[in-house]
Amino acid sequence: MTSDATIARVHEYFDTGAFQAELADLVTYRSESQNPAEESRNESHRYLKEAILPRLEAMKFACEIIDNPDPQGGPLLIGERFESDDLSTVLTYGHGDTVLGQEGTWRDGLEPWALVEEGDRLYGRGAADNKSQHLINLAALEAVLSVRGCLGFNIRIVIEMSEEVGSIGLPQVFERFKDRLKADVLIASDGPRLQPDVPTIFMGSRGGITFDLLVKTHEGAHHSGNWGGLLADPAMILAHALASITDRRGQITVQEWRPDSLTDAVRRALKDLPVAGGDGPQVNPDWGEEDLTPAERVFGWNSFAVLAQITGVPDAPLNAISGWARATCQLRFVVGTDPDEVVPALRRHLDAQGFEDVQIILHDRGFFSATRLDPQHPWAEFVGNSIRKTSGGKLHVLPNLAGSLPNDSFTDILGVPTIWVPHSYRGCSQHAPNEHVLKSVCRDALSVMAGLFWDIGALGNRPSELQNLLKPMV
Repeated sequence: MTSDATIARVHEYFDTGAFQAELADLVTYRSESQNPAEESRNESHRYLKEAILPRLEAMKFACEIIDNPDPQGGPLLIGERFESDDLSTVLTYGHGDTVLGQEGTWRDGLEPWALVEEGDRLYGRGAADNKSQHLINLAALEAVLSVRGCLGFNIRIVIEMSEEVGSIGLPQVFERFKDRLKADVLIASDGPRLQPDVPTIFMGSRGGITFDLLVKTHEGAHHSGNWGGLLADPAMILAHALASITDRRGQITVQEWRPDSLTDAVRRALKDLPVAGGDGPQVNPDWGEEDLTPAERVFGWNSFAVLAQITGVPDAPLNAISGWARATCQLRFVVGTDPDEVVPALRRHLDAQGFEDVQIILHDRGFFSATRLDPQHPWAEFVGNSIRKTSGGKLHVLPNLAGSLPNDSFTDILGVPTIWVPHSYRGCSQHAPNEHVLKSVCRDALSVMAGLFWDIGALGNRPSELQNLLKPMV
């Protein structure tokens, strides 16, 4: 019984086509949490009941499907496999919901709800975010069980169906079931690797707040010849207001939005991490905070973006001055930024710049706070060393993900150290048409997780200096 035998088992699972067939089945579930239709809510429940529950019960998990306390949210599954009070308890997580399928916008030969293989790519909605990722982790657990006959640790699992709408209801469920979700560490998977051929771990995520800026100057639209120069143009006012939030290279000018948490220790952790190259758009070296490296800008700093902007009727413009203009904006922020002060700080900034008439409308949905675990935490070092052993020494370590996750529910409510091992890559087109996952990354990720779960099981049976370190810290 060795980790090599477990890794060989997951390689067989992948090479025989079983992984691809099972992922294809998961992709067929139209689990769009952003779709308010009743059939989408039913599909989310069916995903848990038909695709996840039987698999967990076959591994001797005791499971329960729970209705979301928020009527806008989808159901959740909580499960536990218990082996001994003397063993470590791992909590893991995944989400089976997806963004909208965006039918009709995928390129020829592709559709969102059918897995399509092209070379190294497997296309389908949810293939990367997040169905392949929790499938990989479940398959790795199954491999350890088949080789060892037990895990060597206790495990608890949460699969939610509302992550793509801000994990609404998740904090309330965690508060209600806090005792059932106690664990020594969270080990879960979401997001991309920094580079597809090198495993990545991260210990937190940036937070995110989305809001609209709205300018309304007059009722209706009025002829631009008769009224040009007499009526205030809301689009021009909004453009100047937006331009006051950053300079022309995107450097944030709202002082309270500029974090002070980019410490020397974080800089050392980010030093030499590659963020350019590979698939995806080319990184612009002249955008963002001028004195920071690209890695520091995306993992250690805040970023402001205009997600959408509209005035009038863009598809059929009239010779008229519109009475309104709106921009949907987002701030991604790191630890050290108070999320409750983001909007008040912007209000003060706009007022000081003379834009008192620009309204700030916070989006009515849940958002995540910023979190970060010290990369030198014993669990982080243990996970990193296990992955290096499997990968031949290769590993990228990030203090936090550039995107956002419900990590604050794990850290703030459950009080567990959090380590994420992502199984996708940055060019996967998640949240967009043509979403896909790489077969090569999936096969490698199966190895990484099989080795990691094996090593955690060995930790419980073999007292060591690391085990003694872990006990007082978790």
